[in-house]
Amino acid sequence: MHALPKASSKIALASEQHENNSHAIPLFRPLSLRGVTLRNRIAVAPMCEYSSMDGFATDWHLVHLGSRAVGGAALVMTEACAVEARGRISPQDLGIYRDEHIEMLSRIARFVKEQGAVPAIQLAHAGRKASTYRPWSGSGEISREEGRWETIAPSAERFSANYPLPRALTHAEIGEVVQRFQDATRRALTAGFEVIEIHAAHGYLLHEFLSPLSNHRDDEYGGPLLNRMRMLLEVVDTIRQVVSDELPLFVRISASDWTDGGLTISDSVEIARELKKHGVDLVDSSSGGNVAAARIPQSPGYQVPFAERIRREAEIATGAVGLITEPQQADDIIRNHQADLVILARELLRDPYWPLHAAHALNHDITWPPQYVRAKL
Repeated sequence: MHALPKASSKIALASEQHENNSHAIPLFRPLSLRGVTLRNRIAVAPMCEYSSMDGFATDWHLVHLGSRAVGGAALVMTEACAVEARGRISPQDLGIYRDEHIEMLSRIARFVKEQGAVPAIQLAHAGRKASTYRPWSGSGEISREEGRWETIAPSAERFSANYPLPRALTHAEIGEVVQRFQDATRRALTAGFEVIEIHAAHGYLLHEFLSPLSNHRDDEYGGPLLNRMRMLLEVVDTIRQVVSDELPLFVRISASDWTDGGLTISDSVEIARELKKHGVDLVDSSSGGNVAAARIPQSPGYQVPFAERIRREAEIATGAVGLITEPQQADDIIRNHQADLVILARELLRDPYWPLHAAHALNHDITWPPQYVRAKL
């Protein structure tokens, strides 16, 4: 776990750049991270579509992601993309564990880029939350007839009563999974993705290692926080070995477990500081997902304070997520330096063209696709 000699850009460069040379309102100012420039501060969150077979992307994914690029988002990210077959949440999850997956993913990345957006991919492993039904097909562990598989975790403890009982990873197996992340990254780069995000949130494998609620190991991957973040840092390091210095690396974390004895925002600041040392450029600041009974007080922008504190105290760029729905709300987050990106999910499901409509609401003149200019208000 050696820090890279080239650290990510200082936070001042990530947030206030272009401020003196652009008359755009904050939400529509460009953002440069390493050698990649986003046309505005609006990103499409990774959202599981549960529409794959054996990990393959389909025309659904092309239309889903492509329409958000047409709609004006600056960064368009795939759903959680499993780095190995047993890392899928459900049998219908997207994957990047076979070379054959590259062809369709390449078509998607190419189309997204042609629309002026940056193609991004989230690499993930579901850990003990794998081998379950997609939301509209059932809940909990899938049956043997439907392809149930063995799940893995830092410790042999279920997520909840109807989830699979995972097997605790051996020391050697941890290294094998870390290698799967590097293999998946090579495929992602071949497919043309320009931003890689590591999924270390929402109760999936890397979050399971980070949280003391799910990691009860007594080796160098358990115990103190620095030990619990060891696997994540190893994944970051192995990915940075194959990703150009010109391309940004994001990590999504759950900044709080929302449960006594779990991860806190103070822990997450420390995690972010370490991630920055290892060459991470932006922390995508979500929360929850590792405790089935956690009570999360959801309200508009309820996770923004996590992004703000991590940004301020760890001095790293952040993305804000969670019930961000209104143009003025999104602009205020950027204007007030609470985050460097707003990462939208459900609102972009409701309206793929939200960025175009937000620009109109904020009296900002945004470039529309020429095919749609006749409808520009």
